[in-house]
Amino acid sequence: MTAAMEQLVAHTILQGFDAMYGRFLDVTAGAQTRFEQRDWPAVHQALKKRISFYANHVGLVTSQIQIMLGERYANREFLMAVKSAYEDLLLDYPRYDIAESFFNSVYCRIFEHRNINRDKLFVHSSQEGRLPTYPTPLTRTYHAHNGITALFERLFDDTPFTSRWEDKARDISLISQRLEHLFGQHLSHGASLELIREPFYRNKAAYLIGRLTLDNQQQYPLVLPLLNNANGELYLDACLCDVDEMSIIFGFARSYFMVYAPAPAALVQFLSELMPNKTKAELYTAIGCQKHGKTEFYREFLSHLEQSDDQFVPAEGIKGMVMSVFTLPSYGFVFKIIKDKFAPQKDINHDTVKEKYKLVKEHDRVGRMADTQEYRNFSFARDRFSDELLEELLDVAPSIIDVDNETVMIKHLYMERRMIPFNIYVEQANDDDLRHAVDEYGKAIKQLAAANIFPGDMLFKNFGVTRHGRVVFYDYDEISYMTEMNFREIPPPRYPEDEMAAEPWYSVGVNDVFPEEFRTFLLINPKIRALFNELHSDLFEASYWRQLQSNISNQQYEDVYPYPQKQRFRQ
Repeated sequence: MTAAMEQLVAHTILQGFDAMYGRFLDVTAGAQTRFEQRDWPAVHQALKKRISFYANHVGLVTSQIQIMLGERYANREFLMAVKSAYEDLLLDYPRYDIAESFFNSVYCRIFEHRNINRDKLFVHSSQEGRLPTYPTPLTRTYHAHNGITALFERLFDDTPFTSRWEDKARDISLISQRLEHLFGQHLSHGASLELIREPFYRNKAAYLIGRLTLDNQQQYPLVLPLLNNANGELYLDACLCDVDEMSIIFGFARSYFMVYAPAPAALVQFLSELMPNKTKAELYTAIGCQKHGKTEFYREFLSHLEQSDDQFVPAEGIKGMVMSVFTLPSYGFVFKIIKDKFAPQKDINHDTVKEKYKLVKEHDRVGRMADTQEYRNFSFARDRFSDELLEELLDVAPSIIDVDNETVMIKHLYMERRMIPFNIYVEQANDDDLRHAVDEYGKAIKQLAAANIFPGDMLFKNFGVTRHGRVVFYDYDEISYMTEMNFREIPPPRYPEDEMAAEPWYSVGVNDVFPEEFRTFLLINPKIRALFNELHSDLFEASYWRQLQSNISNQQYEDVYPYPQKQRFRQ
């Protein structure tokens, strides 16, 4: 009876996962139609909807199992046997990787993230290294036997798009010229291109992605971003063959791709060959399997701990009023926890902060907001914490931290990519880097605003600089939708004495923003102020912000390109 019940529960979990991933693929499959119809509001809705499936189905399966088991079987020994039965079901299963993460989520939901032992979960995969057989060929290979132009003629003819091309011959000529400029004589009849069959969709673009092999056997990634004009006709916007540029396209500050992937492990393996600097965690997350990305991040973290011996310390930068941040100097991520009490000027609560982080995950991040992974009951070895850090954490968040001689357990935290705080970066930058950074800072604010995000607290300490020199926002407790704000000009003073008064001579509502004040609060350094005035003075005008609000209300979304402007065929 018990063995039969173990099998039944294992099947129930896998069936729940199949139902979830089936819906995931259904929404993903609609990306082509949304792209071709230029239905940008639906693109954003689909992203949010797809993210919601996971938690919903974990909840459904958990409730079903609790009804099935009652009190009799609801114990960890029983679920260990369920895990063993589940492993057997995954032996020939094409999505074993993300199905293991789903099992972990159900287990944690049943026991409310309490007393979780690693042997009860798939902390490490039961099928490490196995690549599942793809239901259809993952890639299609094209050879340049008849020249590079003929290769791309065949490739474009094979794409699944139903829209007409604006000028296919022109776009093929542009690709050929770009590649010949880059690779010259090595782009001969011996060259080939292995293309992922399914396009990648995000925001307003579709991407064709593959691997170019030259006649000397050197290999390069190839990314072809496609856009459509006001008539719905397709055109090629760029041709990218640089690993770093491709890495930025798959960056941690961007929304998840929609790409039809019935067996994600095989797709991630191919992408990792194109971008060897990207981890499996980053790639799973980039293609929308962010819950399994979370599992992979944890696995990579455990591996890093085994290969390092440094201690966790407070992260560099000005300490926040809402979050406390720490890191491992040898590790490329930071850990953020919500303090028990906030500074008086922060009129928010813990639930509001969590909602802000959820908003960011579901929103279009336009390459300007760092994605985060959320964990509960995260356990660390006590001896890896500096005394300074442990004292700080116990002082600001004692309600969520349990410490004993061996372990530091944090009940709720976020993991986020580590960056150089913008305020520190600009202090150390040379003139050229400073100009670039100030321009990036202004662009980050503008692109967030155009995507309906008002950062709220725009102090330099709340932004970071990535290894590629991009400026990214990472402090979310005061973000709001642009459409909720009221952008105003400061009214002229009634009397000369008004300007000397301690209090403003005009009323200020909760959501009122006066952009002309940004100069005073943000641009204390005269050198930075001069650069900002030159590059982004429109941000000081309330009319600029109101125009963005009008665009958003009219569903006019600005174009944001995840590759350099110089690479675009249309300048």
